[in-house]
Amino acid sequence: MNRGELLLVTGTRQDQRTALALTVSGRMKPSGGAASWDTLHRPRQLRLASALVDSPGVNEPEEHLSVRELVTEDLALVPRRYRGALLSGPWLKVNSFKDIADLWTEQLDPRRRIELLTALALANPRTDLLVVDSPDRHSADHEAWLPRLEHLAYDDGRPLAVVATASALPPSWTGPSAVIGNAVLVQAQDDQQDVRAPEHQDAQLQTEDAT
Repeated sequence: MNRGELLLVTGTRQDQRTALALTVSGRMKPSGGAASWDTLHRPRQLRLASALVDSPGVNEPEEHLSVRELVTEDLALVPRRYRGALLSGPWLKVNSFKDIADLWTEQLDPRRRIELLTALALANPRTDLLVVDSPDRHSADHEAWLPRLEHLAYDDGRPLAVVATASALPPSWTGPSAVIGNAVLVQAQDDQQDVRAPEHQDAQLQTEDAT
């Protein structure tokens, strides 16, 4: 995929979705094949170019943190050469999060949560690939997260490649999608014969056309 695209990947189990998000963002080595971005092929290079957002048990915000404390911690992780004068107070004001600064992270509604966490991920100007893990777990209403991800992918000012895992596709989604599976299904045009990949390739994606 390229910048300016949003890909939704579905999987029934949370551990599958998180494993995929970790692999796509260069934080876990796939059991088969390889992950790359642009001309970057090493996991460390992919990791530096990507941001993993709200992954359960990995980097989801701790409930005991206030938004202000979360922002302070995340801004401290931005590479020093890009950090400049990134302080939580001015950052919250400039990015229109001052109204929620004193809330606990667990108090955030799903829409504001995804807005805050993606904005923090993009505080690092090197981020080109955004990988969001299971945003639908916070709300059954896809309007709470899908419009934000579409805006980030299609933003002319800073177009991103955005991958989001979910338990199911939103009914209105007509864009690119894939399914987490153990095999790649190839359908020949002439004989409709199915060809399956070796069983040991547990991290493959099965693509499907959106309807």
